[in-house]
Amino acid sequence: MSIQSEAIGRRKSRVGRPAKAEAAARTKETRDAILDVAEEIFSKHGFHGVTTREVARRAHVNTALIHYYFNTKQELFDAVFLRRAEVINAQRIQAMDDYESKLGDKVTVEGAIEAFLHPVLHVLQTGGPHWRNYFALVGLVNSSTAWGGEVMTRYFDPVIHRLIDLLQRAMPKATREDLYWSYNFLSGSLTLSLAETGRIDRLSDGVCKSTDIPAFEPRMIAYAAAGFRRVCEGKKPL
Repeated sequence: MSIQSEAIGRRKSRVGRPAKAEAAARTKETRDAILDVAEEIFSKHGFHGVTTREVARRAHVNTALIHYYFNTKQELFDAVFLRRAEVINAQRIQAMDDYESKLGDKVTVEGAIEAFLHPVLHVLQTGGPHWRNYFALVGLVNSSTAWGGEVMTRYFDPVIHRLIDLLQRAMPKATREDLYWSYNFLSGSLTLSLAETGRIDRLSDGVCKSTDIPAFEPRMIAYAAAGFRRVCEGKKPL
């Protein structure tokens, strides 16, 4: 190969790389736009109340493109759920690991619950409308008897088990049965709060606001910790 041919080949290579990068960026941008739209609609209407045609219309793409990226509506839903679950679950695990590493045998019920809750509530407060849609979807899924349990198991059980282990360290005499029941009640409180339904706004005549995270975070921690202690360490009812 001549020197001139080699130079031409290098120029083509340099031209090709940016083109591929730009194509990959456009693909990601389109895929993310589809996921954002699907996330918003799923959060309002659930899995069965959404069609891929509606997602395509709202995302301004052809329906065939959704099937190209995600194959089926179920795979689209899974991609919506996994995208943010990976991010927030990593943050929660890290927060609980850091807390345990710092406190060791001095971990408390309040501290464990705060490490578990704070990453979620911080993102809810600062993450913008897409994260709010996602957490509303989590709340909807968690209350579904048809398919919610399987979805929550798939994406959130490792984080929950980490919290249970941390609470067990704070309350060594607690039974696993009591810990899991107590978590079930905390889960209901959390997902209702994540949904931001506005119910408490109306109930309290505006004294409380479902979007006021700095107001409800410390109260939720105190409320949940007291409940865990009463169930796990208190005198059992006859």
